Formats: sequence, C-alpha cells, structure tokens
Amino acid sequence: MADWTVADSAELYGISSWGGDYFAIDPDGGVVVQPAGPDGARVSLPALVEELRGRGQRTPLLIRFSDVLASRVREIAGCFERAFRECDYAGSYRGVYPIKVNQQRQVVEELIEYGRSTHLGLEVGSKPELLVALALIDHSDALIVCNGYKDRGYLEIALLGQRLGRRPVVVLDRPQELETLIKVSRELGIRPHIGVRARLSARGAGKWSGSTGERSKFGLTVSEIVGVIARLRAESMLDCLEMLHFHIGSQITEIRAHTDALREASRIFTGLYELGAHVRYLDVGGGLGVDYDGSQSSGDSSMNYSVQEYAYDVVAAIREACDERRVPHPDIVTECGRALVSHASLLVFDVLGVNEGAGAGFLAPRPPAEDEHKLIRELHEVWSGVTPESVQEAYHDAVRLKEEAHSAFSLGYLDLEARARVEEIFASCCGRILACLRELERVPEDLESLERELADVFYGNFSVFQSLPDSWALEQLFPLMPIHRLDERPARRATFADLTCDSDGKIDRFVAPRQEERVLPLHEPDGRPYYVGAFLVGAYQETLGEVHNLFGDTDTVHVSISESGYSVEQVIEGDSVDEVLAYVQYDRRDLSERVRRAAESALRRGDLTLQEAALLRSRYQQGLTGYTYPERES
Repeated sequence: MADWTVADSAELYGISSWGGDYFAIDPDGGVVVQPAGPDGARVSLPALVEELRGRGQRTPLLIRFSDVLASRVREIAGCFERAFRECDYAGSYRGVYPIKVNQQRQVVEELIEYGRSTHLGLEVGSKPELLVALALIDHSDALIVCNGYKDRGYLEIALLGQRLGRRPVVVLDRPQELETLIKVSRELGIRPHIGVRARLSARGAGKWSGSTGERSKFGLTVSEIVGVIARLRAESMLDCLEMLHFHIGSQITEIRAHTDALREASRIFTGLYELGAHVRYLDVGGGLGVDYDGSQSSGDSSMNYSVQEYAYDVVAAIREACDERRVPHPDIVTECGRALVSHASLLVFDVLGVNEGAGAGFLAPRPPAEDEHKLIRELHEVWSGVTPESVQEAYHDAVRLKEEAHSAFSLGYLDLEARARVEEIFASCCGRILACLRELERVPEDLESLERELADVFYGNFSVFQSLPDSWALEQLFPLMPIHRLDERPARRATFADLTCDSDGKIDRFVAPRQEERVLPLHEPDGRPYYVGAFLVGAYQETLGEVHNLFGDTDTVHVSISESGYSVEQVIEGDSVDEVLAYVQYDRRDLSERVRRAAESALRRGDLTLQEAALLRSRYQQGLTGYTYPERES
C-alpha cells in the first residue's frame, strides 16, 4: 500500500472537480467536509458517521450540512452583486428558492434564515406550496413568486396574503387565469402583484431541453402577453403588472442556452416598458447547473460555465437591452434551486455484502485430468496462453469454447460437474484477460465491456428508488466514493445493487476524472463496516423518493460546523415499518391481530409451542416499529 496516497484517491474519484471547496481527503484517508473551504473549519466524515451511529442514528443516513447551504446562498448572491458592480447595473438582486427542489421544512427554513440579508424569497408551484410560503416568509422584502396552475382558491389565498405583509406575485402561466384574477381582485378589493410568464422560442440545453421552446408546457406567447397588457389597461390595472418571467428548463448545461434566452427575454422586457407596462422585476427562472461529474463540460451531468460567468451574462444581457432602449434596469430575480441545495446533502450507506465477479481474484484453475472432457482441456490451454498481446484472440477462443460446452450440456454430452468446470476455467480466463487489459494503453473495442461484466457487486444498504430516484429514472450521475480507507489502493472494481427486489435497483454508471465509468474502484472487504457516500443529492431526491419494496425515508441529521467542532442541530427519524405500511393503507393493529389469530390456530394444531408463539409475536411487534432498512449493531 506504500505506493498509494490520498492524492491518488483524490484524482481517482475526482473529488476536487465535483466537490469544489466543500469536500477533500485528510491525511488519514477520510473524506472531510469544509463548508468555508480549505482554510475554514472542517469535520471528518467517517468520524462523524461513527459518532452519529453511537448516538443511535442508523444507516443509510442522510446528512445535511447547514453551513454549506449558507455558503451557497452567499456565493450565488455574491456573484450577482459582483456582476452588478462591474457592469454598473442599477437594479437589485432578488433570489427566490423553488420549494419543489427540496420541500423539507428544515431545508426551507434554513434557506430563508440564511437568505434574510439578501431578501431570499420562495417560488411556489401549487396551493400547498403557497400555504407553506405564506407561513414561513415573514417580511415584505422577500418575494413569493406564484407559478403553476391556479384555481380561484389559489388566487384568493395569494391576494389575501398581501394583508399579512407578504409580497406574492401571481405569474400568469395561461391566458385564462387573467379573468379569474381580475374577478377575485374586484371582489376582495385587493390590487394584485402580477407577472407574466413568456414562452420563449429559445430552448434550453441538456436533459430537459425537450420541454422548452415554443411547445413548452407553460407560458404566454408574445401576442397573448400583448393581449394581457390591453386587458389590464382596460381595467385600469396596468400598474399591477410588475414581473416578466421565463424558464428554459432545469440543469442547463451550456451557457449559450442561457444567453440566447436572455437576449430574447430582454427584448420582450423592454417592449413591455414601451407599451406602458413599467415592469420592475425580470425573473430569469432556474436552470443554473450543478457540475455533478466535475468535467466542466456540456454533458448532461455537468455545465460548461461557472456561477460567476452565469451572473455576468445575465446582468450584461439585461443591461445592454435596457440601455439601448433607455429603459430602467429591473431587479433581477433568479430561481436557482438545484445550485442552492445540491451540495448540502449526502447519503452515507454501508456495504452489506459482496458478490465477487469473475475478475475478482484471477485465481489459477485446477489443471484438468487426462480423462476430463476435451473442451475443459482446451479451455485450460487458452487460460495458460493469455498474454497482453493475445488478449483479444484468447477472449474469442474462451467464449467459443464456453458456448460449445453449453450446447453439449443441453444435448446431454456434458454432465453438470463438467459444465461447472468449464464455467470455473472461463471465469479464470476472463480474470487473467482483464488483468492484461488494465496494462494496455488502448483496449480493443469488443473487450471494453469486460470490466463491467466481470465486476464485483457490492450490496449497499439503501434503496435507489427512495434515496437516488434520478439515478434510476433519468440516469443522473451522482458522485459516489468510499468515505474512508482512501490512503489504501482500491483493489476491487464493482457496481452497486440496492436492497430492493427490482433489477433496476442498481448503480452501474459512475463519475470518473476523464469520462463516465461503468465500474467504481472499491476496497477489499476486511470485516469492518465499509461506508460509501453519495454526494450532491440535495436537489429533488428526497421529494421524488418512493417506497419501492416499502423502504421508507432514511434517518436524517442537520450538522453545523465551527472552529470548535460540530453540533447536531436537528435529527429527523427515518420511517418505521408501520409508518410505511400506513402509506399504503395497512393498519398495524389489524396486521398484529391477524398474526395473533394465526399463532393461536398453530398452537391448537400443535405446530407452534408457547415459547415460539411468544417469540414470534415479540419479533413481529419489533419489526413493525423498527427501521425499514437492515440494522447493524453499534
């Protein structure tokens, strides 16, 4: 192990590329979290996990770092303030957080608190989210941007919210909403703050680009916006139109998509002003990306620009259009949800077991006896002749002989033991070939998949569908790596299988320094707990998770880090079995009574002793109140 250093692990897993300044590796081989960067306070993640387990928390465990949330709020606002100064921009920055990105109360409350000095508001897309925003926002300087489908009840609540000192802006997503809004406004005697959402011809870039452009789900065409202006003027309500809004999708991977949209939207904004609508806010929507794979590229899991470049481009495009038409600079509103919360959360899970792939040990097969089948002897000769120069030929020969053996077995010419010997020697051939491939600069095309096909399977104590749903549904890449033993060379190549019975419950695509990999380097099991972290999971994963196989929410902790150490600010217990069962309409008492009656019947038949009946009922009750995931003794 002496030739392996933590610097090698840092390069192997790309932690400095996707983790920014928030994550690093300490000299002892453990991941550290440092919300203020390398010169600030830090905490050892392995030590934190072990202490949390000592406090009674269980894996899988979601850890939210409150200081990282605070840092993200400051960074994004700071980038815009810097752009305002350097571009001589006269407006203000007004960020809003879209609740849908992570609706957990603790996250939303912390963001509001950390964003108080920058007037961070909330974006809502439904009536329930609006109810949350009205309760949590407690000052009029923070905007509540009201998107989504709006019925009469939604609009009444939004307008009445103004009486609480809130500032909800009702953004018209559909032309029909305007008439209802005018009617509700008259009846309540409250003049609304109105916005219009423009359906731009400019399209986004990345996985969600197909939902943008002229066929996007929401937004008004230019002709419809002009119609809104005429209607509001007729009702003497044109002064109520305060915001132009647009959105070109989530996780925009290319800066050009942002600039194209900004150019079009800025022209619409100045056109509104010239028509007499003195709009004061320009909401550029979301889309600010997160570099999940650290490649700084236009790939679906990356972005080819920085936050500062994004801020400069937003401010410059709007200023240029406004100055050209001599229109006052509007306040700029952003909805950067993913960029705000992704880095603050990580999932830690332990490995429950390992299924060794064919390439795990590269063990020499037992030499064949003289009376063994010809196919066995020929396959052993292939194994003996594997060299870096002959890998391709050796692989082709080994595959041919294995297929011939399978045909002979199906026809009854090869018995079960002989087939087992063929599979044993074939696995050894593949292992030896794979060892040679790792020494080559260029791998033959037809052997590129061998690494994945022969990889170990590490069984992780988590559910992809509950904790990393985008990995399954959208093939989203999340950085995964061991959080300890990083001063050791990882000798295994593996994929992950989760606890569910679904064949899709796996992770076999991984972040790598140069390109996406289909295997992840991991360490030899040594009998001790082995922890893996899934990073940058703060956006969407918690609210999209579902109870496949009835695996519920994990334990969650909020951790604050300071120079004197860390403190656990909040603990949210994960779902118990009976809570998850209640989601799908099972009643705990009914289930217990059914099992009790079954036990009574078994006692009468003599199939169950009193001691066994008591143990069964005790374990059943414990199971109902326990964690939905396997639990390791502390």
